[in-house]
Amino acid sequence: MPSPQQLAQVPLFAGLKERNLKLLANSLKERSFGEGETIAAEGKSGVGFFVIVEGEATVSVDGKERATLRAGDHFGELALIDDGARTATVTAATPLRCYAMTSWEFRPLVQENATVAWHLLENLAKRLRAADARPL
Repeated sequence: MPSPQQLAQVPLFAGLKERNLKLLANSLKERSFGEGETIAAEGKSGVGFFVIVEGEATVSVDGKERATLRAGDHFGELALIDDGARTATVTAATPLRCYAMTSWEFRPLVQENATVAWHLLENLAKRLRAADARPL
C-alpha cells in the first residue's frame, strides 16, 4: 500500500489532508505488469485508476506515442467516474509496478467524503482546460 506521502505527490491528490490520503491509500491494491503488456486499451472500457510506483509506461493515441509515464504519474482517473472508453492506450515500457483502484472501490469513498469529491472536480477541470488549450 502506498503511503499518504506517496499519494500526496500525485497531482490529482496533492493538497488533500493526510486522513483523506490514508482513505485513498487503503483502497489501492498493488498490481504488476510485464514489459510490453497493455494496461489500458484506447476505445475499450476501463474501470481502473493507476499510480505508477516503479517503471515506465508509454501513452499512445491513434497509434502515435504521446507521453512516457514514470513513478508518481497516474492515469485512468476518468474511468473512476464514468467507466467509459479509454482515451489512450497505456503500455508497460519496462516491468511496471502500480497501485490501482476500481470505480466501485472509489465511488463510495467520494460519496462519503465531499473534500475528496471537490478536490477531484477541481483537478479534472484543470486538466480539461489544459487539454482544450492544446493545439490540434
